[in-house]
Amino acid sequence: MGLFDFLTSTKRPPGGTPAQSRDEVVARIAALNRPTAPFQIIDGRSEGADLIAEWKIVDAQWYELFAKAGLERVFRVYLKVDAATREVRASDREYTVAWRAGVPALSISASAFRGQKQSIEFGKAYAFTETLAPGVVYNYRFDTRELKGPIQDAVTGAGWTYRGVAFGKL
Repeated sequence: MGLFDFLTSTKRPPGGTPAQSRDEVVARIAALNRPTAPFQIIDGRSEGADLIAEWKIVDAQWYELFAKAGLERVFRVYLKVDAATREVRASDREYTVAWRAGVPALSISASAFRGQKQSIEFGKAYAFTETLAPGVVYNYRFDTRELKGPIQDAVTGAGWTYRGVAFGKL
């Protein structure tokens, strides 16, 4: 174990798992995209990564829930696929969300964060429903493990290592 390993999240494949090709690892991660998931995997080449995992706060199906929840910060996971080491390196970056007329706008906050982050945000609101009876208006939980866990499983299932990067090069 290295000096700063406690600052990273490294997941290794189970022993004997055959290593798949780079393209197969990328395909496994991209296959996590599905309409019902609150996150998406997008191409990250324009931002110096291979892939980016992010909450769907700009998706019409999801942003109303995020807005009602009053979400003020979100993070994106930048992924770099390294065939030479059979690693997928990941770096988290936190963004501030400003809601304008119910539509989100992302900006890097003055207290920008880069490295590894784990957080859970949850809430529930009650109000009168259409039938005038009290009821739950919204109930949400955003857990970074729900975003990172499937990615880590896809990577290690392909025989590769998932390495969270807190310092240094992605």
